[in-house]
Amino acid sequence: MPHATELTHQQLTAKPSRQRINQALKDDRALSSSFIGQNRAREALNFGLGIDARGYNLYVMGEAATGRFTLVHEHIARHVSNMPSPDDWCYINNFEDEREPYALHLPAGDSRKLLTDMNGLIDELLDTFPAAFDNPGYQRKKANIKRQFDKRYEKAIEEVEQFAQSQNVALYEENGTISFAPIVKGKPVTDEEFTKLSEQQRQHFYDLINQLEDRLSEQLLELPQWKRESSEMQRKLKKETAELGIKPILKELEHKYAGDLGILKSLRQLKPHLVETVVEILAEENKEEKQDEYDKRSVLEEQYLPNILVSHDINDGAPVVYEPNPTYQNLFGRVEYTNVQGSVFTNYRMIRPGALHKANGGYLLLDADKMIQQPYVWEALKLALMHGELKMDPNQHDIGMVNSMTLTPQSIPLKVKVVLMGSRDLYYTLQEYEDEFDELFRVLVDFDYEIPLDKVTLFDFVGRVRNQIKDMGLESISAKAMYRLVEFSLRLAEHQHRMSARFADVIELLHEARYFCLQQQTDCLDVGHIETALQAKTRRSGRISQALLDDIKEGQILIETEGEAIGKVNGLTVLEIGDSLFGTPARISSTVYAGANGVVDIEREVELGRPIHSKGVMLLTGYLGHKYAQWFPLTLSANIAIEQSYGQIDGDSASLAELVALISALTLIPVKQELAVTGSINQYGQVQSVGGVNEKIEGFYKLCAHRGLTGNQGVVIPKSNQINLMLEKEVIQSVKQGRFHIYTVETVDQALSVLMGHEVGVISSRGRYPKGSINSLAVNRLQQIAHIVNGSDQD
Repeated sequence: MPHATELTHQQLTAKPSRQRINQALKDDRALSSSFIGQNRAREALNFGLGIDARGYNLYVMGEAATGRFTLVHEHIARHVSNMPSPDDWCYINNFEDEREPYALHLPAGDSRKLLTDMNGLIDELLDTFPAAFDNPGYQRKKANIKRQFDKRYEKAIEEVEQFAQSQNVALYEENGTISFAPIVKGKPVTDEEFTKLSEQQRQHFYDLINQLEDRLSEQLLELPQWKRESSEMQRKLKKETAELGIKPILKELEHKYAGDLGILKSLRQLKPHLVETVVEILAEENKEEKQDEYDKRSVLEEQYLPNILVSHDINDGAPVVYEPNPTYQNLFGRVEYTNVQGSVFTNYRMIRPGALHKANGGYLLLDADKMIQQPYVWEALKLALMHGELKMDPNQHDIGMVNSMTLTPQSIPLKVKVVLMGSRDLYYTLQEYEDEFDELFRVLVDFDYEIPLDKVTLFDFVGRVRNQIKDMGLESISAKAMYRLVEFSLRLAEHQHRMSARFADVIELLHEARYFCLQQQTDCLDVGHIETALQAKTRRSGRISQALLDDIKEGQILIETEGEAIGKVNGLTVLEIGDSLFGTPARISSTVYAGANGVVDIEREVELGRPIHSKGVMLLTGYLGHKYAQWFPLTLSANIAIEQSYGQIDGDSASLAELVALISALTLIPVKQELAVTGSINQYGQVQSVGGVNEKIEGFYKLCAHRGLTGNQGVVIPKSNQINLMLEKEVIQSVKQGRFHIYTVETVDQALSVLMGHEVGVISSRGRYPKGSINSLAVNRLQQIAHIVNGSDQD
């Protein structure tokens, strides 16, 4: 049977090529490296950006801080450099229905020219009017209309006056009011004189005046019609005068935009409304009355200036827009409101663009996990992409604006490639529950968590670090410091041949090291600054790990690092609290007695054990049955517990330690307490790899180092975890000096051999284990328990 392998100190960490690192530090070509690794993602991006067909939007899948955003931006920027700038878009007033503004598109850059020209139009209107109404020709025509009305009025009054005088009654007109007075003895009488007249005379004049008033009413019966005709003639004159003044101004604009049918159409629709506005606001009669009430220019701007949504320079290329907060309004735009005399008011000039407007004709980048949380957004985005149409829905972005004027702007044709950056879980959820997702997002860009440590990757990594150093204002970085950063990245990936794709963590370390670099008043980052930064972070976030270690030192938590014990094993656990990850040993104990309860996981019984941990314990029964109980029924009662654990426990990395404790309790062979063990098993006794192996080893090492290294202490790990070792230098040095040991095992038997220091025993061709071996004792004990519980064949 193969034995466990003790690792040398050279096998405990990676050995990146110092020569390649030094070359990359001197080679300025490395500075052009904008990204590290991710070849699969690069290929998918090139395909997704290159294909021009509906539905080929991209979903960039991977963990945050792996450079997704950087790589996507880099590729898109390179891709759009030769693409034409998209059209400008603006909204203009719909004079037939102001609730539905028109969308107008123009060649790139022309929207600002149109805005300038429309401002010029307003300037010319203000210069032309009301001056045009002071024209002598207009004044003559206006006076003629007034004379015609006055003539008809005076003629009617004159006829009544002549008749009144013939009846000795005088007619008076004062301030537009007509009155009658009796004439006695050749002169009109006063009220006092009238009372002195006889009753018969007074009655005569009363009847006469009533007759005259009736006659006057008959003569002036058509007066309202005369006034209407006169007013209509004046309005018509004003309108004709306004049209004459406006015509050359619009003619110039129509000539300038003769090639743009959209603008021509809007100018023709504008003309009659413009005439009405001039008559209402800029005519001379309103000059004094409206001056305080209106800011004339503002009124004209609110009706005639285009509202530019998006404008591009002709050399801009296709837009690339990232929206960090993808709410409905931020994506699809919004309609703003203002308060006018206590009422809520809006118009086409208060429409604001969203990210989709700005990205139209280019690329829109969104965080999928944020986007999916926003109400309405996902459904609206699907509709926009499926129909190629960008539409504002007032029911969604104007919630709460009930009974207020709302706008329904004309929809805009949409041609945009959306790049969603999101998690794996969300991608598979959308695939499963959203039928349209696969139709709309046909390109998956999958980012790896790790990147291979090869020549190209190392070169790009050094280049990125050098660029970061320059951006932070430092002069240089030493070769040793760069080597330490590579080690740090390998440690993050927990692999001797793969670096972590999370370059953001490297940048974070560089910023923290820069702090200590500047404290020493130097602009060259050295390895000492990095080590100091790492130690400072460990100290900042290490209170809980230190408290656990202190509890073990004080005996509050029982962990032995010397001697032997039956049914007790030092397991290795790893805890992750916030951004702090550390390992700590935990005692695993087992008891075995006659009974038929099977292997009982105490953690599961008290609901502290999570499903994966419970699965690992249940596998122990499968192993015992396969290994030892081929010729008799497996019958036993055993309890397994992780001692002094008071929180949730998950993972199956303790299953090897639990099995060793169980077999120790079964065979009564003690386990070495100076060794700790981690690893999961299958039912056939093969030891499988686990996570957090570096932290687990270092956690047990710190305890042993505190109590004093005896030269016999160490850990047992799965052989498949050897490639994951990136241990601290202190541990490596202790292994080199023979004061600490790290063993790798492939099978349960190898682990038993190391941990118990006893012959395990290989089964013979007759199906028996050597007498006195661990396996032989286990079979015998299990058989005894089975006989006790079930009765022997002889009984």
